Amino acid sequence: MTTPTPRQEDLRRRADLDWIRVCAFFLLILYHVGMFYVPWDWHVKTPHPVEALEPVMMLTNPWRLTLLFLVSGAATRFMADKLTPGVFTARRVLRLAPPLVFAMFVIVPPQSYYEIVEQVPQAVEPYGSFWLKYATASGNWCDADGCLITPTWNHMWFAAYLLVYTLVLGVLLPLSGGTLRPLGDKLDGMLKGPWLLVLPIVFLALIRVWLLPMFEITHALVDDWYNHALSFSAFLFGFLTAKSIRIRDGFIRWRWVALVLAVVSWAVFASYAWVYRADGATPPEALRTVMRFVYATDQWCFITAILGFGALQLTKGGPVLRYLTLAVFPFYIIHQTLIVVVAHNLAKLGLPQGLEGAILIAATFAGCFATYEIVRRVPVLDVLFGLRPEPRRKAEPAAALSG
Repeated sequence: MTTPTPRQEDLRRRADLDWIRVCAFFLLILYHVGMFYVPWDWHVKTPHPVEALEPVMMLTNPWRLTLLFLVSGAATRFMADKLTPGVFTARRVLRLAPPLVFAMFVIVPPQSYYEIVEQVPQAVEPYGSFWLKYATASGNWCDADGCLITPTWNHMWFAAYLLVYTLVLGVLLPLSGGTLRPLGDKLDGMLKGPWLLVLPIVFLALIRVWLLPMFEITHALVDDWYNHALSFSAFLFGFLTAKSIRIRDGFIRWRWVALVLAVVSWAVFASYAWVYRADGATPPEALRTVMRFVYATDQWCFITAILGFGALQLTKGGPVLRYLTLAVFPFYIIHQTLIVVVAHNLAKLGLPQGLEGAILIAATFAGCFATYEIVRRVPVLDVLFGLRPEPRRKAEPAAALSG
């Protein structure tokens, strides 16, 4: 067997991106378990918040979703290069839209129900009555912090945004007259040497300085302009550079530098967030601006380090990766509802918090695997959970969410 030339290797599916995507979604599950315990606002909360968990949560908070959008864009490139724009767009809509609608009306409602149980207890009613009000946006569930708007997509916002970005890409590909993909070559030229670190950090910092004060992250699609600038840029970057040997090698070359910068910037920003964590604690505007550059450094350098080490080490595919690549979308759809339901009911038992957390993690992963094993065998459910109805001997590039 001959060693692939760079041009041949360029056209292959990259196992490292699949592994990174799978690991990133597993981290997302752990992060959402952490949201039950950290003092930040969430759907349900432990009676005993753990402040010390905040710096740990900050370890992945700046970059985890940006990385997922980047990897999703890269996997989209591998799929789009095999299809006409029309077929590509149709396949993505058929893969993403049914699970999104299904989740909003079946999977997500228990999250809103338990949120009401904990935050608006006087409004609790039988689940059937709640669901009718949820589906018809007639609940009027309000407290001092505002009203719960339903139906909602909660954690499924990522799939909704990915669907919209894919539709935008489906329009751009034919309108660009074949000039969109070659933009990756221009990025190759711009991101030589240390510019692979510097330019993205500057871009991420500037949109954070300029857009975030005007548009806080809402996940509501229509008013989420900072989040769009961040997430769509990452998605498009992944699409344009997915087949770039030079960019991949650049990530490998700068991985150690990026890792050091990432850890240092995380320590600095986590310390800043810890000092100003109290309600009403307002940092000086100059310090806030500096910290937005530190945040951007954390964000991009962790992504660079992960992509660099991944490209070097995560090069093997195999049956485990194929299984997890297909399983990850059902995991994503069901995991947060499992966490909310199990966490709320576990908290009533008064278990030691360490034991409770371990049970919550184990129950969530067990429920995710059980869900996947069931839905993959049921012809209608497999479509509603983003799986193909035909036999799955091979996984397509980064399956449901990203390809």
